[in-house]
Amino acid sequence: MKKYALYIGRWQTWHDGHKWLINQQLEKGKNVWIAIRDVEEDDNNPYKPYQVMMELHKQLGKEIAEGRVMISIIPDIESFNYGRDVGYEVIEHQPPAEIREISGTKIRNNGIL
Repeated sequence: MKKYALYIGRWQTWHDGHKWLINQQLEKGKNVWIAIRDVEEDDNNPYKPYQVMMELHKQLGKEIAEGRVMISIIPDIESFNYGRDVGYEVIEHQPPAEIREISGTKIRNNGIL
């Protein structure tokens, strides 16, 4: 049975910071599950979840076809919770400064897609 590294986010607008984050596992030969939160549309979330999913399919088509990436839409979440000894790790990735500064909002506001 395949195991996946789960990434939960809005993914609006897909950018190099997202690529860097996902590549942290793909480059190790791990599989990735990208969960798109079904958030209400507003200025910070201008796209419907299915629009985000379509963009991710364009960006990650090869990895999806290879079975290395799985994408799904999930309900919006309030928190992420776990009990002890759950059988998986909780990993925080600290991006380098140039990646940390990337903002989907700034990209959308500047018309750069």
